[in-house]
Amino acid sequence: MSDLAAPPATAEELRALILERYDGLSKRLKQIARFVLDQPNETALETLAVIAERTNVQPSAIIRFAKTFGFSGASQMQRLFRDGLVSGNAALNYGERVRSFAQSAATNPARNPAELLSEFVGGNVLALQTLEQPATVEQVDGAIRLIQAADTIYVAGFRRSFPVASYLAYLLQQVGRRTILVDGVAGLARQQMSAIRKGDLLIGISYQPYAGETLELVERAVEQGADILAISDSLVSPIAKPATCVLQVREAEVRGFRSLAASICLAQALAIGLAFAAEEKPVEPAPKRKGRKA
Repeated sequence: MSDLAAPPATAEELRALILERYDGLSKRLKQIARFVLDQPNETALETLAVIAERTNVQPSAIIRFAKTFGFSGASQMQRLFRDGLVSGNAALNYGERVRSFAQSAATNPARNPAELLSEFVGGNVLALQTLEQPATVEQVDGAIRLIQAADTIYVAGFRRSFPVASYLAYLLQQVGRRTILVDGVAGLARQQMSAIRKGDLLIGISYQPYAGETLELVERAVEQGADILAISDSLVSPIAKPATCVLQVREAEVRGFRSLAASICLAQALAIGLAFAAEEKPVEPAPKRKGRKA
C-alpha cells in the first residue's frame, strides 16, 4: 500500500519521488525503479511482460511498484511517460527507433563488415540523440556552472571510463582550467587527490559494473567538502547518489559491446560550453542537487 495522498502528476515528479524513496525500496522494487529512471521511453511503450523480463521480476512486482507510488496500477504509471512522449513527437519517434533497432540487431545478424559497421553507427546515432533531451540539456548547463565555479578540477574514471576521463581532463586543460587527471598510476589515486578541499570539484565517471576506485574517490571528495559531478549511466548509480550534479549517459550497446561515443560528445560539450560561458558572463552559483548529504 502507498502512503501517498495522490500519485505524482508528471513523469518528472515521479522520478524525483523515486530518487527520494529509493534507499527504502526492496531489492525487487529497486530493480524496477532503476529501469523506470534509466529507460523512461521503454517504460512508456513496452508491455508489462517485456518490462518484467528486462528487470528480471514478475509482472505483479511492477504493479506493486506502481501502487507503492500511489497509482492504481502499472498502466496509470506508464501513462505519465506516454503523455510526455506524445507531447514531443521527436522523443516518441526515438523510442520507436530504439525498439526497431534492437529487434533488427537481434533477428538479423550482420553478414559482413559493412553491415556490422552500419549496426554500430546506427546504435551510436541513437545514443547521441538521447543527449538532446531537455532534462539532459538543463543538467549540462548546471554542470558547466559547477565546473566554472571550482578552484581545482579533479577528473577520475577507471577501466572502461578512463578514455572519457583522460579526454575530458585534456579538454579542460586546453580551455585554461586547473585540472588534475587522477589516473591511479602505481596505485597512487588517493595520493593524487590528497589536496582536494572545499571549493574544488571531482568529476567522477563510471558505468556499470562500477569501478570501486572511482567510488572510493567520490567518498573521499565528499568527506573533504568538495563538490561532485557524476557522469554515469544511472541516476541511482553508486557515484550518482552523493553527487552535486549528475549527467546521465545512455550509451549504445551493440552485440554485447558498449560504446563511448555519447560520453565523448558530452565531454566536448562541457569543455566548449565552459569556454563560451567564461567569455559571456561571470560565475554564477551552481545548483545543488536535492538530497545531497554533507
